[in-house]
This record gives sequence, structure tokens and C-alpha cells, in this order.
Amino acid sequence: SSVGGNDRWPDDLARRLGAVAGPTLSVADEGIGGNRLLTASRCCGASGRARFARDVLDQPGVRDVIVLEGINDIGLSVGPRHLDLGLTPARVIAGYRDLIAQAHARGVRIFGATLLPYQGAGYYSPAGEAIREAVNAWIRTSGAFDGVVDFDAVMCDPANPLRLNPAYDSGDRLHPNDAGYQAMADAINLDMLLPRQGHAA
Repeated sequence: SSVGGNDRWPDDLARRLGAVAGPTLSVADEGIGGNRLLTASRCCGASGRARFARDVLDQPGVRDVIVLEGINDIGLSVGPRHLDLGLTPARVIAGYRDLIAQAHARGVRIFGATLLPYQGAGYYSPAGEAIREAVNAWIRTSGAFDGVVDFDAVMCDPANPLRLNPAYDSGDRLHPNDAGYQAMADAINLDMLLPRQGHAA
């Protein structure tokens, strides 16, 4: 997104929620560039699993979580320069199941976001694509999450679903541009985040 523009998808989601009448809802963006679900790194911090309680569940008043993490695990493990035959869809899914269990133990709803297409990115590989597709199928169909945000379906190129829609591509075939992040925020069904009738915010 544009540097300093506050045009990431959580920013756009916050603006959408702010325009809805009713209780004031906030969005906390706990994403870290380069972060991985399963593995810590010197450059990009503790793994998503390890930091989930601290960075997400311990936020005051948190009730809902949207999880979009895992593409770096895939690209940095099975990409052309980082072959790791130990990474499987089952390992990524186990990471998600851990986050789900942590969230539910705190009474927090958790929504799974499908991983965006990344063909053409520097760490793309057919082996990684196979893992991404298996993981996305599980997110969509397992029922393990409390709901699904299908970013993959929204962001893919209709002419080639393995890559980002060129209209949404920042240029690296991996990260969306401002229009792409807005499209992601627009794809989120606000009804699943708004307070339910008779429930406190």
C-alpha cells in the first residue's frame, strides 16, 4: 500500500465499520511484514502461533479475529531457493487449529482468510502452489473457523486464478496495491463482525 497512506485492508475495513450506525468498533492490525505462522525469524519476529495470545487475544475488548497468514511459510519453505520437504498442508492446518483453539478458549470468534494467489512472486513454486490450494480448500470447507473470508476468490486474475488480478497487483505479484486492499476490505461481510442482536459489543 502507499507509504503513510493508511490504505491497508484493515484500515479500509475500519473505515467501513466506522460508517455503520451503532456501537463504535475498532480494528487492530497485528500483521507483521514477512511474518510466518509456524516459524520465528530474526527479521520478522515470533511466529504467528507464538505471538497470537500476546498480540491478538490480549488486546482490550477483542471479540473477533480475521487470520490471514501462511503464504510466507509456504514461499520461504518450498520456494525455489528454500526447499523444505517437511512443510505440508497438514502442518499449516495444525497451526490454524492452534489459533482456533486459543481463540475459542477466550470466547473469541475467529475467521479464516484464504491465502492470495502468488504465481510470479520471487518465492513461487508449483510445490508451494499445491500447498496453498490444499490449505485454502481446508479453510473453505472444514468448518473449523467460525467463518471464512475468501480473499483468494476476490483477488485472483479471472484469466489465471494462480496469480493476482493485475488491477490489484502492486508489481511484485505478491502484495496488493491500494485498490487491491480496498477490494479485500470490501469482500468482508460486515454482518459477521457487527454485534449480534441482544449481545453486547
